[in-house]
Amino acid sequence: MIVIKDVVVREATLDDYDALLRFEQALISAERPFDPTLRKELIHYYDIKELILSANTCLAVAARGEQLIGCGYARIDMARPWLNHERYSYLGFMYTVPEFRGQGVNHRIMESLKAWSLSRGIGEMRLEVYAGNIAAQKAYQKAGFSKHMIQMRVDLDNHSRSSSSIEEGQADQGI
Repeated sequence: MIVIKDVVVREATLDDYDALLRFEQALISAERPFDPTLRKELIHYYDIKELILSANTCLAVAARGEQLIGCGYARIDMARPWLNHERYSYLGFMYTVPEFRGQGVNHRIMESLKAWSLSRGIGEMRLEVYAGNIAAQKAYQKAGFSKHMIQMRVDLDNHSRSSSSIEEGQADQGI
């Protein structure tokens, strides 16, 4: 891995808004092959202005000179009441411009978000990654993340009842 030395990671400002919108659309384009449930028209994952302005979120950007080359956010969320921590940082909008991938940009952003989280008394970080995005999974595992929960889905509109494991009459029995 070649590490870029002149990269600065800082909190995003409203001046970064247009570049972040481009990053969001590039991220959505990259994720479309992994998610057949995404609408085909123009969509937005994030309220970028809210991410920039929120006191409970750190939207970090990586810059090389004046050029933004990556981003990611940490948002403080409340944990479920049965967990052993009250709050955690949820990471999202993790994006690096393709020509800068594999050069430590995402790692530097995550380290910045980790420091921000720790400074607020947060001891747990979580994120989601598509099951088919093996490259991202490996990058996050390299950064210390481990697989924890698997989210599963079924498209009931296109799911054949004959392919279901539910036999006729079992649904009424709570099986």
